[in-house]
Amino acid sequence: MDYSSVYSIYGMDAVNGIDSVKHLENIGNKISKSDASGEDKDVFAAVLNAAIDNINTTNTYLSEAENEEIKFALGETESTHDLMISLQKASTALQYTVAVRDRFVAAYKEIMQMQI
Repeated sequence: MDYSSVYSIYGMDAVNGIDSVKHLENIGNKISKSDASGEDKDVFAAVLNAAIDNINTTNTYLSEAENEEIKFALGETESTHDLMISLQKASTALQYTVAVRDRFVAAYKEIMQMQI
């Protein structure tokens, strides 16, 4: 099975995808190791911007998948290959976004349960 279309989500290949995950881990390490300086704000802003970009990318893939479905339904294209690639990209991006959201919610709940 060719995974190149799945890896092309977010413009990454298989190797760079792993590097991107490591980049997110590095941001997490900075958060845990940083002191109460202006660096905290920069790291939080970077994480927040990455999450917003993730949502925007997911919306783009969902729109592209919907457009491909419409084109296929209207007979403008007969390529089921392009349709399935668009649907798989949208599905994978949505699953990733939901997983990130779930992690943020879990972290928020854990912070709220901490006693001061």
